[in-house]
Amino acid sequence: MKEGYVFVGEKENVLIVSGDCCVTILPGLGGKISSIRIRDEELLQPPLAPVLPRTPDLPFDQSDASGWDECAPSVAACTVETADGAVHVPDHGDLWRVVWVPVEGSREPASLRAACFSLPLGFLRTVTLRESPHGWQLNLDYTITNTGQRPVPWSWSAHPLFSVAPGDHIELPAAVSALRLEGSGDGRLGAAGAAVSWPMARLVSGSEADLRVVLPASSGVGDKLFTGPLAGQDGWCILHRPSAGVRIKVSFDTSRTPYLGLWLCYGGWPDRPGPTQNCVALEPATAPVDSLAQTGPWSRTLPPGDSFSWHMAVEFDELER
Repeated sequence: MKEGYVFVGEKENVLIVSGDCCVTILPGLGGKISSIRIRDEELLQPPLAPVLPRTPDLPFDQSDASGWDECAPSVAACTVETADGAVHVPDHGDLWRVVWVPVEGSREPASLRAACFSLPLGFLRTVTLRESPHGWQLNLDYTITNTGQRPVPWSWSAHPLFSVAPGDHIELPAAVSALRLEGSGDGRLGAAGAAVSWPMARLVSGSEADLRVVLPASSGVGDKLFTGPLAGQDGWCILHRPSAGVRIKVSFDTSRTPYLGLWLCYGGWPDRPGPTQNCVALEPATAPVDSLAQTGPWSRTLPPGDSFSWHMAVEFDELER
């Protein structure tokens, strides 16, 4: 396929190709970025189950739990109070459950929109791919709009699940010395809300762990942590993947999305029989918590008719092998 080629295929998949890099998007299945492939190397977590249409109340751990979804208006399932009363937001939000449609008149075929169902919010994402000096850059531009008649609370988190292998490692800005713990499988890092040192963390067992280092899938680790708020030029994180011959750098605007979630899963989730994730998720976010119901200085409310826009980018730099 030639550079810049975009194809709407038999299953309405959108392919964006630049040289040896190909990105696949599934508009009919929550706008999922299902694949980011460089030659024969897949960079995203493969499906744990068939990728099928979702229901409004399907738990995320019973889905394919793969690729890259968008989480809004909450990551965790929760009940929030609004001007119209209490509203339930399902697990990992609304957007991964609904059909996304092309934006009429857009020059970008990978410009897609969707509507939340728990809250009156419209969502727009435009994805572009271009070659860079050392590989490729994926650009993502977002806008969320209050389509209702009253103020609406909201939050967002990107949810890119990058495949990993032992020997890969994570890099964060030097300003990050501690993270907030959202959850930890078997409580290995402590209780939710605890401060966890970065990069060397003290485990509940009394030993230390270098959180930068990717562990084997047999380790059974599943930890969710948050930085932040980050500021200035610290809106970035890197996943070094020598095993795949690539360095993945996620960049974001700290004035718009000042937090970063880290999902470190080395065989530790889902907590049920069957295949498990082996991935690291680098998640720019509007809040340092998963639940929209957990409020703080990060909490956001969008007035009727108002919109909010932001940008993130992912660089894939090829490494010499």
